[in-house]
Amino acid sequence: MNIAENILKFKQELPESVLLLAVSKTHSADLVMQAYKAGQRDFGENKVQELISKQVQLPADIRWHLIGHLQSNKVKYIAPFISLIHSVDSLGLLEEINKQALKNNRIIDCLLQIYIAGEETKYGLSFEEARQILISDAFRNLNNIRITGLMGMASNTEDQNLIRSEFRGLHDFFIQLSHVNFKPEILSMGMSSDYKIAIEEGSTLIRAGSLIFGSRI
Repeated sequence: MNIAENILKFKQELPESVLLLAVSKTHSADLVMQAYKAGQRDFGENKVQELISKQVQLPADIRWHLIGHLQSNKVKYIAPFISLIHSVDSLGLLEEINKQALKNNRIIDCLLQIYIAGEETKYGLSFEEARQILISDAFRNLNNIRITGLMGMASNTEDQNLIRSEFRGLHDFFIQLSHVNFKPEILSMGMSSDYKIAIEEGSTLIRAGSLIFGSRI
């Protein structure tokens, strides 16, 4: 099964309320172009250097998402064009994104990355840390960023009950945030291995790489 067929299968399967993000990290610009020709417009990259290399080679109407850990000193390289940053895990990073967005006369959309997995290798804010950012005076002064939702990665495990529990907890928090003067729109959770559970638990954006650029779904 080829890339175009994989994308078509996904789009037939996914609810209209769920956005498909094609994770193009490590895949060539030629493969991204195949997905683009099949109608895909949202692509996610983990590393800034790879992202900017592909951005200059590929069509301007692609919506690029940064889904990997982002260092403050690299924000300036993606600020002119990035569509959505999924991996904001500190107020300091938000302040730098705001600074670079202002320089580029843009408002940059961001997601707060929430730590929901029992793994030290993953980044993210606790629920309370995220809440404190959103009610802080410092956050209210950032006029060139917009927090549009949350992102979380479940544990890398075969235990589907655990995965479901982690996604459900994040969705519950997502709903609770509407009470702190914040109206989240995007809940980015679920990847190739667990996206079906994520959708059942309220995800509005799934990140799929191997199931698009691999040999089959």
